[in-house]
Amino acid sequence: MKYVIGIDLGTSAVKVLLVNQLGDVCQEITKAYPLIQEKSGYSEQDPERWVQKTAEALSELVQQLEGNSQDIEGISFSGQMHGLVLMDQEQKLLRNSILWNDTRTTEQCQRIYEVVGKGKLLDITKNPALEGFTLPKLLWVQEYEPEVFEQVAHFMLPKDYVRYRMTEKIHSEYSDAAGTLLLDVGEKMWSQEMCEQFGIHPSICPPLLESHDYVGNITSEYAKETGLDPATKVFAGGADNACGAIGAGILSSGKTLCSIGTSGVILSYEENKGRDFAGKVHFFNHGKEQAFYTMGVTLAAGHSLEWFRNVFAKNENFDELLADIDQVPIGANGLLFTPYLVGERTPHADATIRASFIGMDTSHTQKDFVRAILEGITFSLNESIHLFRESGKTIDTIISIGGGAKNEAWLQMQADIFNANIIKLSSEQGPGMGAAMLAAYGCGWFDSLEQCAELFLKTASSYTPIKENVKKYHALFTIYKQVYAQTKALNEELKPFRK
Repeated sequence: MKYVIGIDLGTSAVKVLLVNQLGDVCQEITKAYPLIQEKSGYSEQDPERWVQKTAEALSELVQQLEGNSQDIEGISFSGQMHGLVLMDQEQKLLRNSILWNDTRTTEQCQRIYEVVGKGKLLDITKNPALEGFTLPKLLWVQEYEPEVFEQVAHFMLPKDYVRYRMTEKIHSEYSDAAGTLLLDVGEKMWSQEMCEQFGIHPSICPPLLESHDYVGNITSEYAKETGLDPATKVFAGGADNACGAIGAGILSSGKTLCSIGTSGVILSYEENKGRDFAGKVHFFNHGKEQAFYTMGVTLAAGHSLEWFRNVFAKNENFDELLADIDQVPIGANGLLFTPYLVGERTPHADATIRASFIGMDTSHTQKDFVRAILEGITFSLNESIHLFRESGKTIDTIISIGGGAKNEAWLQMQADIFNANIIKLSSEQGPGMGAAMLAAYGCGWFDSLEQCAELFLKTASSYTPIKENVKKYHALFTIYKQVYAQTKALNEELKPFRK
């Protein structure tokens, strides 16, 4: 039996999947690494930790392999988007990576609008200037760390740096490049105009590939370190959301994805590069060739639940935390949560807004708070669905992956709040599976990603909306939508008191 490996480089951990030719996940190894958060709004990581933990996971996988490492034909990647990795002429790291959930760059976003203009920016990049994107981070380094900026010879995205360390080849690909604000998304090339406007030499932008393109083989040194065969092929890979779409079969019109990880996304397939959402949702290149996707983002989805557990329920795992959550009534006994722990992305591009619990009283228990958090995350994602529907898109069936697909009560909650059928896959590996599928396609196992999806992806269960619940949630959603406007000014006033 032959195998491929999908590497999912996430925000809190790297997950490595070994997948066989039938689409079975034969091994799964996860290695965690920390965030570096020196100030409120700052979020960084040491790229060497990604490299180290990925190598450790691969080495462990090879050691546990029942067979020969030569049977592993290819590796591909899924990676957290937007993170800025900077290297000098000798390919040495210049600083920690500034991550997607770092919100220090509000001034730089304003500068982008002043220099380029919102209309022109949307024409070229299809996206608004938001703190999470890569260009604002690069401009922050240019302004506040000029001695670092002067040495920059290459910028990379997180997974591209890990791939570089495996192959010694510098590349990026379209789905990740689309999240930089330096790519002409429609034309699939780095924008000379965007670079020139901000004093960025185009030579620092990595050569671009398709997600399934072959980059090279692993180096002999990397083979020695991990136990992999030196002939193992390495493919470009894709952004985490593009790979999540592939791994959920979002490969044709009418398909929609709900992915709940650290952040949460609602993602819908697009064929037409000219579709215009006026910057209200993201528009990116897909990991599938000649395709695109639109996406709304909740910055702190699973992160909200993780925060609550770490602060208030350290001794409980997530299964224990969510146990019997269906025994708490809809509306969490009058408790409402907005998941703005690190600001928000869709539909409110706001780095200053922060989370709220509304309606607390002494009768509320831990389970009420947990239920409110799940409902708040799902309400936030529903705002993206609402935008898609307003644009004329039909959304009646949604594939749910990530943490939100691991609990039956939460899956039913999604069906009721989204008022759509929810599909759970039998092997729910999301971006990691998408990366493995890109490797399988790149290795020539299939003629297309669609053909690969037919074999690799199977439905496990489905959840349909319950009319009575849909009605209750509609009323709650109306209340939820008011909280942002009513707390925005308060959060602006509180900003000087944050660390």
